[in-house]
Amino acid sequence: MSDSLSSPVAWQELILGGQKSGKTRRAEQAARDWLDAAPGRSATYLATGQAWDDEMRARIARHQVDRAARVPGMQTWEAPLQLAQALQAHSSPRTLVVVDCLTMWLTNWMMPMEAAASSTSAEPSPDWGAQRSRFLQVLAHCPGPVVLVGNEIGLGVIPMGREVRAFVDALGVLNQDVAAACSRVTLMAAGLPLQLK
Repeated sequence: MSDSLSSPVAWQELILGGQKSGKTRRAEQAARDWLDAAPGRSATYLATGQAWDDEMRARIARHQVDRAARVPGMQTWEAPLQLAQALQAHSSPRTLVVVDCLTMWLTNWMMPMEAAASSTSAEPSPDWGAQRSRFLQVLAHCPGPVVLVGNEIGLGVIPMGREVRAFVDALGVLNQDVAAACSRVTLMAAGLPLQLK
């Protein structure tokens, strides 16, 4: 596999970092570079966030406006749960797919807002393991480039709550699985990239 965005060979990059570390901007830059490198290319953004409250609705609307300005022509599709199916549907040799973000996707499975009040379990939904496995299978066979965004949240103290510990553990496993499948892994800090792989 090639690390070059202009290469016709498909590749995958995982971009990790903390909140506001520059992850999404780096993914958008990869999409711009891909589009600028050759005519006839396209870019698709798979959004996993859901607007559960007014603040999140405003945040999503702001991101949509910013993304349209930074990467004109990139199409956005919502994939809060069925990410593997969306990735399979939108990946093609001439389309770069940005997945933003893996952390919200896991949140939607482990801590769905509609079930949060009644749930007493710290374990992921029974369907989560199948979803993760299917996603990794699809990722391994994508015919075009994929740039994945996720949070690195395991660098601090061990969380006090059982549910939060289970989430941090599940995200760490997901990040490791995706990193193993990707040809490039980048850690962002203060807008600066550090290539890990």
